[in-house]
Amino acid sequence: MRPVLPILIPLMTAVAALLAWRWRGVQRGVSLLGAVALLVAALILLASVWRDGIQVVQIGSWPAPFGITVVVDLFSAIMVALAGLMGLAVAVYSLGSMDTAREEFGYYPLLHILLMGVCGAFLTGDLFNLYVWFEVMLMASFVLLVLGGERAQIEGAIKYVTLNLMSSALLLAAVGILYGLVGTLNMADLAQKLRSAHHPGLVTTLSMLFLVAFGIKAAVFPLFFWLPASYHTPPVAVSAIFAGLLTKVGVYALIRVFTLLFRHDVGYTHTLILILAGLTMITGVLGAVAQNEFRRILSFHIVSQIGYMIMGLGLFTPLALTGSVFYITHHIIVKTNLFLISGVVNRLCGTYELKNLGGLYQAHPGLAVLFMIPALSLAGLPPLSGFWAKLTLVQAGLETEQYVIVLVALAVGVLTLLSMLKIWTEAFWKPSTRNSQPSVNRRQLVHVFFPIIVLALLTVVIGLVVQPFFVLAERAADQLINPEAYIRAVLGGTS
Repeated sequence: MRPVLPILIPLMTAVAALLAWRWRGVQRGVSLLGAVALLVAALILLASVWRDGIQVVQIGSWPAPFGITVVVDLFSAIMVALAGLMGLAVAVYSLGSMDTAREEFGYYPLLHILLMGVCGAFLTGDLFNLYVWFEVMLMASFVLLVLGGERAQIEGAIKYVTLNLMSSALLLAAVGILYGLVGTLNMADLAQKLRSAHHPGLVTTLSMLFLVAFGIKAAVFPLFFWLPASYHTPPVAVSAIFAGLLTKVGVYALIRVFTLLFRHDVGYTHTLILILAGLTMITGVLGAVAQNEFRRILSFHIVSQIGYMIMGLGLFTPLALTGSVFYITHHIIVKTNLFLISGVVNRLCGTYELKNLGGLYQAHPGLAVLFMIPALSLAGLPPLSGFWAKLTLVQAGLETEQYVIVLVALAVGVLTLLSMLKIWTEAFWKPSTRNSQPSVNRRQLVHVFFPIIVLALLTVVIGLVVQPFFVLAERAADQLINPEAYIRAVLGGTS
């Protein structure tokens, strides 16, 4: 049952919060306890998979490929642990930042339904159920996006839901065609049957359908426009959980299907992914450089950093996939933290517009330091986590003689640093022009600063004590590039 707990815990938390609908304080407590329980269960699961290997549960004792399969390898376990960590960080932050109206209209149940969908997508061993978990995640994220009903939220939500529904339709069509071709949707069974498929051209076409469907959800070039149009519109706690997890589910799905299922024509499919990675990096960082609003800069940087994550998939070597797993880990922590910091800046100054900010270094030097840690890590400066993530990918590119993508990755890193310095100069370094400061509840600031400090320390720790994290990513990458153990665990009936 251990692999199922990261799905059951947020489900039960959401139900308990719904039962406490009239009691906002009870909802807040239930949300916090549920987030702690999810993180503990996720860490225990990660330790168990590290120690005992891939774990599988066949729901209802129906053997694969006939029943619903929950499967946890190291990559899945890492992603679930990160989801638990970000869920707890945002749950704590929400206690000091979320307004009463949204709390009374279901914010906490929706947050945990979102976490349930994210964890379900990471744990499922079946393509149709991957589609189902995507839809659970989409419904919860859409309501969170529009909760409050502000005009900017509605405008962003229309773009968000339109493109994501198109993605879901493409995904469902691809799943149906694939089932018609091979008669199964269990991913381990598919991996075996696609190796001997009689229509390799059709399989390649199907892989492109999955690339487009998951590419929209991951915000890959040229399918990313919904993200910077929507992520800056809801409350910052919602922006932070979206930034940390939602696009990473799309990246996870891309890595899963293109390491497990679509390996028959690597020269074509993965080269195309590598090209898309470079274009995603470039367009995302150029969009960030052109922006003058804190959260919009960070939103475009999500797009840019997705390029690094799928760069390792495009290179498709053990070192490259290690870099991808390590980069995802680093980015989820850093990007969530930067959005949380942007919320504190807004709380202190009353705006996200850079031209109206200033003087924060002098007034709040601690906040300035907390910003610089994830900002410099995002740009890839040593000795922070982002440096090792980018270094691993650059080394993998040099090993495979893919010099163009290496140059793109290095150049985008420089532009990322420039855009972070732009925020630093405008928000923290230049003198303040404000005549008055918004009133700040010191008690609430305790809640918002605690997760920011923890995530910043984690970024430093990963950078300074990199070896155990790198070894974990390396073992996860080895399971991805050699999927026989995954197939054997699922079809061999391990439970």
